[in-house]
Amino acid sequence: YWPLYRYNPALEAEGKNPFSLDSKEPNGKYREFLMGETRYAALTRTFPEVADQLFTEAEAAAMKRYKFYKRLATEV
Repeated sequence: YWPLYRYNPALEAEGKNPFSLDSKEPNGKYREFLMGETRYAALTRTFPEVADQLFTEAEAAAMKRYKFYKRLATEV
């Protein structure tokens, strides 16, 4: 899960923030999103304990990354 963003260095010359975050804030359905992918659903069936740990870590990393990008988008 990667947030969508744009970077336009020309905006910096105009005094605007060159970084723009296009993705909406995650809605908390991260695991549901992952289960839509066959590869992750198969991992859950094969190694349920490991999959649960990996999904939890991946969700935390995705939220951390989104918060970082959101902070970049609000700076001028």
